[in-house]
Amino acid sequence: MESRNHIQKTGRILKSQTSKEKGVAMNWYLYVLSHYADFTGRARRNEYWMFVLFNIIFAVIAGILDSILGIAKLGIGPICMLYILAMFIPSLSVGVRRLHDVGKSDWMMLIAFIPIIGAIWLLVLMLLNSQIGENQYGPNPKLVP
Repeated sequence: MESRNHIQKTGRILKSQTSKEKGVAMNWYLYVLSHYADFTGRARRNEYWMFVLFNIIFAVIAGILDSILGIAKLGIGPICMLYILAMFIPSLSVGVRRLHDVGKSDWMMLIAFIPIIGAIWLLVLMLLNSQIGENQYGPNPKLVP
């Protein structure tokens, strides 16, 4: 709604909003990186899963680079390890915001420490649809431009 009002008032389209509206997947990854330490608010399923997808792709590429360069010891090399370490905080923040979107507390991330069942339950929570309307963590991101 805000972007439409902005277009009507100024005649300009905001670049960041149009790229997300068009559904460019890489923009979701870049959006999460630009909000790497933001643990407030809500994250859509699309935002979370596009980040996970690109995170896996880049980790595999880093692992392949380690293998090609012959520096991978015990399966994970330094390039892949640095990438994983660099993505820890952004992954945690988008996971917390995703939990907020389904109405759960940040502390629900700790459920992953319960063997097998915890990881399955966390996966189920990440797959759930957004809570309709506004919740205690903010407005529904599907309704906010």
